[in-house]
Amino acid sequence: MKTLICQEPNKMEYVERAVPKIESNEVLLKINAVGICGTDIHAFAGKQAFFSYPRVLGHEISGTAQEMGSEVATIEPGKRYAVIPAISCGVCPACKDRKPNCCDSISLYGVHQDGGFCEYLAVRDTNLIELPDAVSNTQGALIECFAISAHAVRRSEVKPNDCVLVVGAGPIGLGTAAIAKAAGANVIVADIAKERLDWATDKVGVKTLNASSDRYQQDVHEAFGQGADIVFDATGFDKSMSNAVNLIRNGGKLVFIGFTKGELSFHNTTFHMKETTLMSSRNAMREDFEHVIELMASGAISENIMKNKEYDFHSFGLTYGEDVCQNRDLVKGVITF
Repeated sequence: MKTLICQEPNKMEYVERAVPKIESNEVLLKINAVGICGTDIHAFAGKQAFFSYPRVLGHEISGTAQEMGSEVATIEPGKRYAVIPAISCGVCPACKDRKPNCCDSISLYGVHQDGGFCEYLAVRDTNLIELPDAVSNTQGALIECFAISAHAVRRSEVKPNDCVLVVGAGPIGLGTAAIAKAAGANVIVADIAKERLDWATDKVGVKTLNASSDRYQQDVHEAFGQGADIVFDATGFDKSMSNAVNLIRNGGKLVFIGFTKGELSFHNTTFHMKETTLMSSRNAMREDFEHVIELMASGAISENIMKNKEYDFHSFGLTYGEDVCQNRDLVKGVITF
């Protein structure tokens, strides 16, 4: 099979590999589409933490089941599935607490082990979720990205008419805004890039604010008539994350989806007097994937909220640096096979 390998930073290479042999609990998946994540871009640039080379990238995967291991009972050949990329151990305290997304030894296809930039992949049967006819192959490849957003929204317990501010109009922020809106929230998206704000207005149908404005905090309060009930920060930038506590109302919630290696600092009096609820959101769980599939099938959310580029698997690796990593117009790309 044809496989695209990131051999080392800034080096992608097509090679021929044998089709993988499956274990008793695995399914041979013929890859149909793969979303390109920031992780895939950072890995190519040599800036992805906890990463080793060579690696077959790609963890946002949809495909068709071809062959089943002897212990697989719930997967059917010829049916299409999305991949839940996080493999949990099942025995650590987090897993026993039904939080496999926080597993102590979690491993992801395309990050800690080889992923979907290839024609076939062996996947554990428990990491597959069936796609209905109403969800296309390319939509299926974006379910994981939307599920990250869905997990954050579910964790924060967004309610109808909540005033929600989403900071950061990248794919995760756009997904968060769309899913919170589908839950009935009053959503505003903030970013510093005009083109991203225009995209959010056009594709998600929400109001936007310029986060670089001197009036930013005042604009948030004026737009909602108060501070936000919930702020989701999907930027991963220290300054934005540290400032978020100033944007919520008293008794509000602050959810960090993006993460930074840097230090965060809050004015303690502001944080404490608001009785701030602070939480992070990591990965996603099966129920988040199921929720995204339901929203996609009903038309409540669309791949066009984030996708603006499709690539051909057989050639995109030849210009990966220029057409993917250095493409400033790219919002979200999907590889088709």
